[in-house]
Amino acid sequence: MKNGKNRWLIAASAVGIHISIGSVYAWSVFTKPLMSQFGWSTSQVSLTFSIAILFLGLSAAFLGHFVEKYGPRKSGILSSIFFGLGMIGAGLAIHFESLTLLYICYGALGGIGLGVGYITPVSTLVKWFPDRRGLATGLAIMGFGFASLISSPIMQKLIVSIGIANTFFILGAIYFVIIFASAQYLAPPPTGWLPEGFKEKQQAGQVAVKQDLAQLTANEAVKTRRFWYLWIMLFINITCGIAILSVASPMAQEFAKMTPMAAATVVGLLGLFNGLGRIGWASLSDFIGRPTTYMAFFIIQIAAYFILPSISNALLFQILLFLIITCYGGGFASVPAYIGDIFGTKQLGAIHGYILTAWSAAGLAGPIFTAWIRDTTQSYVNTLYVFAGLCIVAFLVSLLILFDIKRLRQMNQQGETKMSDRGINTKESVVE
Repeated sequence: MKNGKNRWLIAASAVGIHISIGSVYAWSVFTKPLMSQFGWSTSQVSLTFSIAILFLGLSAAFLGHFVEKYGPRKSGILSSIFFGLGMIGAGLAIHFESLTLLYICYGALGGIGLGVGYITPVSTLVKWFPDRRGLATGLAIMGFGFASLISSPIMQKLIVSIGIANTFFILGAIYFVIIFASAQYLAPPPTGWLPEGFKEKQQAGQVAVKQDLAQLTANEAVKTRRFWYLWIMLFINITCGIAILSVASPMAQEFAKMTPMAAATVVGLLGLFNGLGRIGWASLSDFIGRPTTYMAFFIIQIAAYFILPSISNALLFQILLFLIITCYGGGFASVPAYIGDIFGTKQLGAIHGYILTAWSAAGLAGPIFTAWIRDTTQSYVNTLYVFAGLCIVAFLVSLLILFDIKRLRQMNQQGETKMSDRGINTKESVVE
């Protein structure tokens, strides 16, 4: 390529960042060792993870403009510093036996590194893959989903051999190096760049790329109905998915009468299907479209949540659970491409950051709501029915955003909006 960058190496760099920060999904590996060593309760240890997810969403929202202004390389470096310091600081917290310091370091500092690192490569990847947006973002975000499968056994062995504090020190240094090194190769393509031979294929009619609905800034995007439609859909998808992840083991034992060991195996496999759903659904969305993909998520989950309470067969129970989790992972991976389709790539990273506040909200709401329903009814049955109801709401919202997109495309085609050389920029598209 003319600028010496290979877009597949750009994607590989994005995977490097996401596999590192995605280790947060393996936090549960530390739960029992921390409880055993310090006598902390489950809720005290679990709060560390909740704080990290909260700061992930907040930092993604507030630092999205930093990513757009300074580019992926500098924002990747910032992520490496915060996440590395967070991990090393967590080691110090264990050394000083301070739960508060653990919350500050791993939860707050590490969470900021998570948020910046999560959105850092996304807008860059979308620009490098105009022909396969879903595949590109799916590859990177797949790394986040698969990270727990890679890091969990490593963490477990390190904890046993060198202790909790030293595990944090070593992993903090390793993750810093990986994220920092990966960030060095990240760069946006030159203006007007297209993949080799892509223009010729377009002219020959062999490929067709839909025109982005608009080219909006982040502050313009949040004033549109479709931003909030997308936020609601992502919030519901994540709320249900996180809740299922948090109670998969006891639910498998209650409904399918699985043994604790078998249920633990199911939990491990959920990480695999989480990652497969990210790359699978995101790639499929390139062919069937993002609106159709999200509608499929909710149709599948509505059926699954209504059926699950009546399932006693262990194999069928697992199949339904794995389907739900693919939709959960697919929602994360498909949303950056969806943002590009309906808001353009002008400030995709910043818009993505705003959208990810849905993750923070869902990360707090999902497990708490599930636990409350379970304690109130002494059963997960009503919880699943509530989730089915939420998915019905999300499906209706997915229809609303589809109608909104069709309406605006029709107006654009009729010439009622003004086109600029950078995309659509009309009052209607911004304010609605």
